[in-house]
Amino acid sequence: MGGLHAGHVSLIEAARAAGEVVVVSIFVNPTQFGPGEDFARYPRPVEQDRATCERSGCDLLFIPEVAQIYPPGDETRVRPGPLADRMCGPFRPGHFEGVCTVVARLFNIVQPDVAYFGQKDAQQAVILRRMTTDLCFPIEVRVCPTVREPDGLACSTRNSYLSPEQRDQAASLYRGLCAGRDLIAGGECRPGRVIAAIRRVLDDAGVRRIDYITVADPATLVEPDEIRGPVMLALAVRIGSSRLIDNVLVQPPAR
Repeated sequence: MGGLHAGHVSLIEAARAAGEVVVVSIFVNPTQFGPGEDFARYPRPVEQDRATCERSGCDLLFIPEVAQIYPPGDETRVRPGPLADRMCGPFRPGHFEGVCTVVARLFNIVQPDVAYFGQKDAQQAVILRRMTTDLCFPIEVRVCPTVREPDGLACSTRNSYLSPEQRDQAASLYRGLCAGRDLIAGGECRPGRVIAAIRRVLDDAGVRRIDYITVADPATLVEPDEIRGPVMLALAVRIGSSRLIDNVLVQPPAR
């Protein structure tokens, strides 16, 4: 959606490294923002983003107007299934419908062979992979690793909203996820214990507004009764006016 950072650049570079002709779309999509969210103030540094794309090896940059994506009289939407009811879904009603709708339209306009998304937006990636399969798009979805700041904070356009104090608090998200990951590495198999450990780290940093912390199956997003296989530790919190998400994938030790 613009405000490009190192995470976005890593996707361009991954496509370039694979020998693809690289197309980047930049579009602040109005249908994925709910009432009271930050659509009006979302960063739109178009010329800066254009320069970033050129430096990173983009071949074609597509920056459509709203009327190109949602023409007058437009009514059709792509509604995701139960994957969108978990994690961020209850806190952002309609968000993933907006995401699926705009990505389906961009897919039809650009007609890529491969689409690159970031692991930071893990739920989005799972939903879009499901949509791509269900709607028979002849497209491979590749998910690239989260790119982080030196203190572990996941790169995000919304990080620019944070004050210095809030930025320090935000670094606790990754520390908390690492604490949960370390517990699992040590043999902990109870999701509740892992969630409690993550919550303690956030609480110690003064993060009070937590939408969710979950231990989930990476494919179904369902929280298991016991950790027996790969899981995703994920969370969403609000710090100041920013809503931040993050996750890590964890493989428990063999038993």
